[in-house]
Amino acid sequence: MTTRKGTVEKLRVGLVFGGCSGEHRVSITSAQAIQRAFQVAPNCDKYELVPLYINEDGCWQAESVAKQVLESGSPQKSEGSGNPWQLPEIATTIDVWFPILHGPNGEDGTVQGLLQLMQVPYVGSGVLGSAAGMDKIAMKILFAAVGLPQVEYAAVTRSQVWSDPCVFTQLCDRIETKIGYPCFVKPANLGSSVGISKVRSRPELEAALDKAAGYDRRLIVEAGVVAREVECAVLGNSNPRASVVGEISFESDFYDYQTKYTDGLSTLQIPASLPPEVTLQIQEMALQAFLGIDGAGLSRVDFFYIEETKEILINEINTLPGFTSLSMYPQLWEATGIKFPDLVDQLIQLALERHAQ
Repeated sequence: MTTRKGTVEKLRVGLVFGGCSGEHRVSITSAQAIQRAFQVAPNCDKYELVPLYINEDGCWQAESVAKQVLESGSPQKSEGSGNPWQLPEIATTIDVWFPILHGPNGEDGTVQGLLQLMQVPYVGSGVLGSAAGMDKIAMKILFAAVGLPQVEYAAVTRSQVWSDPCVFTQLCDRIETKIGYPCFVKPANLGSSVGISKVRSRPELEAALDKAAGYDRRLIVEAGVVAREVECAVLGNSNPRASVVGEISFESDFYDYQTKYTDGLSTLQIPASLPPEVTLQIQEMALQAFLGIDGAGLSRVDFFYIEETKEILINEINTLPGFTSLSMYPQLWEATGIKFPDLVDQLIQLALERHAQ
C-alpha cells in the first residue's frame, strides 16, 4: 500500500487470469465475477483492481487488453508478439496478487513460484500446496499419508499408453484386474473435468487412455462408486474454517465440463441434506486434507458419500476453485454467512497475513 502526503491510498490488487491451459475461458468468467466484487463498497473504497491477462500463448498483456477481455468475456487472440517472461510495467506497482488461473501453468505452483520469487503477497496456496492440489497422483499419496479414505486407483504414464501394443495390452489387463468397471480415466494435471472419461468396457478404456494421454503425461484411473457427490469449502491459513456442505445433482453420466459450466444442467443443494454427524465428519476431513497438502487461503474439497454404508471417501481438493456465478465455492460461503464481496476481501487479507508471517 502506498501513501501520498499522509493519505493512505487504495491497495493495488493484481487480478491475473486467462493462462495457457484448457480452462482459459473458465478463468475469464471467474475473473469477471471477482471484478464485480471489487466494484461494490467497501471493496471499491479499499482496493484498486488492476487486471492482468495471460493469453493462450502464455504472454502477459497490458491492463488495456485485460479490460477488453473482461468486458467481452472472450480470449484475446495472439498477434505473434510478446514474451512469456516479460510482465507489463504496471506489475511493479501491485501490492497484492490475486491469481485466478485454473489448471496447469497457473494453479499448479508455477505462477505461485514466480510470485514467491518476486517476494509479494498473493491469494491462495504456495508452491507445494498448489502443485500437490493440481497433480491428482501426488494429491492421493498425501491424502493416504494423513489417513483419508479414497477410492481404488492406479497411476499411469503417457509412455505406457503410447507404447507398443504388448505393453498397452498388459496395462489394460492390470487396470481391469485392479480397478474394474465402471472406472474413470483422468489426466492427472487438469481440472474442470477436462479430458475425463467414464468407461465400462475394454474398447472404452483404450480410447479413454489415449484421449487422456493427449492432455497430460501422467494419468490416473479411479474406480467408479455409486455415491452422492458432496463438497465443502475451506477458508483460512494455519487455522482454516470449513463451510456448510453442498451437494451436486445432475442428469448426465458424470459431472463433465459441459454439465459443470452450463446453466440448468446441474443442481446445487446448499446445505446438503445429510445427517449432522456426516456433515461434521466431511468438514473435519476437508480441513485435514487442506492442512495435509499445506493449503492456504482457499480450497474446495470434494467427497463421495455412500449412503448405504455411510462411508465417506475423499475425491480431490481444488486449491483455486471456480469463482463463476455457477461455482460451488462462493455459494457455499454465501450459505455459511459470507457474501461474495466479503469473501474476496477476506482472501486478500489472508494473503497479506500469510506474507507477513
